[in-house]
Amino acid sequence: MKGARLAPEVKPSTTTDAASGLTFWTISNLNGGQCANGVHKALRLAFHDSIGFSPSRTAAGQFGGGGSDGSIIEHSNIELTFPPNGNLQAIVEAERTAALTHNVSFADMVQFAAAAGMANCPGSPRLEFMAGRPFTSQASPSGLVPGPGNSVTQILNRMADAGFSADETVDLLASHSIAAQVGLNTGIRGSPLDSTPDVFDSQFFVETLLEGVLNPGPTTGFAEVLSPLPGEFRMQSDFAMARDPRTACRWQALAADQALMASAFRAAMVKQATLGNDRSTLVDCSSVIPNPPANPNVPTIPGGKTLADIQGSCAATPFPALPIAPGPIPTIPAVAV
Repeated sequence: MKGARLAPEVKPSTTTDAASGLTFWTISNLNGGQCANGVHKALRLAFHDSIGFSPSRTAAGQFGGGGSDGSIIEHSNIELTFPPNGNLQAIVEAERTAALTHNVSFADMVQFAAAAGMANCPGSPRLEFMAGRPFTSQASPSGLVPGPGNSVTQILNRMADAGFSADETVDLLASHSIAAQVGLNTGIRGSPLDSTPDVFDSQFFVETLLEGVLNPGPTTGFAEVLSPLPGEFRMQSDFAMARDPRTACRWQALAADQALMASAFRAAMVKQATLGNDRSTLVDCSSVIPNPPANPNVPTIPGGKTLADIQGSCAATPFPALPIAPGPIPTIPAVAV
């Protein structure tokens, strides 16, 4: 794998020293093979780089961004000043160093780290990795990364401009199943968005539908709304997406079906990872991505809660009767960030 220098005739099963080296780097540096904060940062960086892509701006005669082009690393002095890109400096510098060491493009590095990092997470699908993106980019325009304080309409409009349907937007939010917040409420740094932040599972979609009853910290943070569980952080945008009629039925479907969540997330990531690129010029190097561990657990309603606490919002289908986890209401511990 040599970024844009890979020739189209290279077989997809071929691995090079660069690919092997990057696989080792990713497993060693993203929390030592665990599904933890480094993996989430790599996944978040991949989205924030890729979503800098606006065909509508391009059609209006402006530069609409290059999509999955590595510009968030190459032009970090510009793009990391955008408010939604906060707390990405460390992962940007780590991936910059790895890309330069292994002579791969920043664009390939960003997508590779996300795909290989997710292989640490039980329940994750094995993500595709295509190599051969260009080595150069332009800085993305500001205003293209949706944030937790945006309305559902703002988020869906931005994602539609980049080519994603409402369902695909929900599918990509499966990334929040392994997420924790850092800067939205600094008083409770590391508070997860669901009760199983080290597993790629549908607990995020279940728990976001529980009635909010408390603040997990002493103060309310930016874009924060009431949480159902002590220690768990809830974003305003997640709360709203779970209940909006344009997205609620997809949200509920992923809550009840972890296999669907995994396959839908993979399909949406395939699209995201190649935004702004011609797939026919890229080489499939997915063979270097390890198989993630399985997740044998089923989605549950947390202990101490019942189906009555679920705010089902899909008019077409009632929320399914999931099993209730044993024990009292859990307190969700913060994760290292």
